[in-house]
Amino acid sequence: MESKLEKALLQRIVPVVVIESEAQAEPLAEALLRGGLPIMEVTFRTAAAAGAIRRVAAKFPEMCVGAGTLLTADQVAGAVDAGAVFGVAPGFNFDNVKVAQERGLPFMPGVMTPSEIEAALALGLRTLKFFPAEAAGGAAMLKALAGPYAHTGVKFVPTGGVSARNMADYLALPVVAAIGGSWMVEKSLISGGRWDEIERLTREALAAAGG
Repeated sequence: MESKLEKALLQRIVPVVVIESEAQAEPLAEALLRGGLPIMEVTFRTAAAAGAIRRVAAKFPEMCVGAGTLLTADQVAGAVDAGAVFGVAPGFNFDNVKVAQERGLPFMPGVMTPSEIEAALALGLRTLKFFPAEAAGGAAMLKALAGPYAHTGVKFVPTGGVSARNMADYLALPVVAAIGGSWMVEKSLISGGRWDEIERLTREALAAAGG
């Protein structure tokens, strides 16, 4: 699973998705794949999340489908059982990290301070979510953090306030593996079934990212 995630992150964009109905999962995944993006993070903010991941994992093996907003150990376990290839959390929770490691799930906890980065490094984690990116100081903050930590091999996926307008500022930093964003998969686009629009926005985002 780690190699599949690493390969998907080379596209440098992770669409952060909120799915209200499991039926939306397959056409959404298809639109992202048509747009050239074989990765999606389905957030555990709705009851449909696990079922959506299960559907995508079953129908689109080429899609690197992950689970986001994992706040509890039960959610981490549920994400694995549903077929998630990776897990993401907004914060750093030691117990959740350990469950993910025990279950073999590549996990990106959220960090925004040096102490959290060091706690993650101590557990062998090298790819971390930087959240909330813009509110925590944006690209300038990440550039500052790169000073003492870049040599460790740590990479960040900044998420929270990242958009088509500022994504280039983040992607210009060597310490950034990819950016997480939702502008190409806004809830209104998903609920309206605007799959062609999602495909178009995905293509545009990839072109801007050099993917």
